[in-house]
Parts: sequence; C-alpha cells; structure tokens
Amino acid sequence: MPTIEQLVREGRKPKKKKVKTAGLAGAPQRRGVCTRVYTVTPKKPNSALRKVCRVRLS
Repeated sequence: MPTIEQLVREGRKPKKKKVKTAGLAGAPQRRGVCTRVYTVTPKKPNSALRKVCRVRLS
C-alpha cells in the first residue's frame, strides 16, 4: 500500500481496459472473408450446435 507521499508524487494510474473487439478498430462493421465455417457445442448447462465462423478482416 503506498504512502501519502508516494500518492502525492506519482498518483494512481488508471487500469487499462482490454478491448474485446480489437480487430474492429472502433468501427461498427468491417468487411471480411470467412476462412472457416463450423459448429461448436456450448458449455454446460446449455446444449446445441452453434454455427460460428472464423473471419479474416480485410
């Protein structure tokens, strides 16, 4: 835990938030090409075959 003197000198740095959609670069939509289309099963307790695809953004 920092001392008062350390806080006065340096202050607290805000934590950087990790962006989930880094590939979109702030854009609402981007053009891309499907590289792989496949199905995955969800974690418990859900069950289904979820259709997903890997997209290479251009």
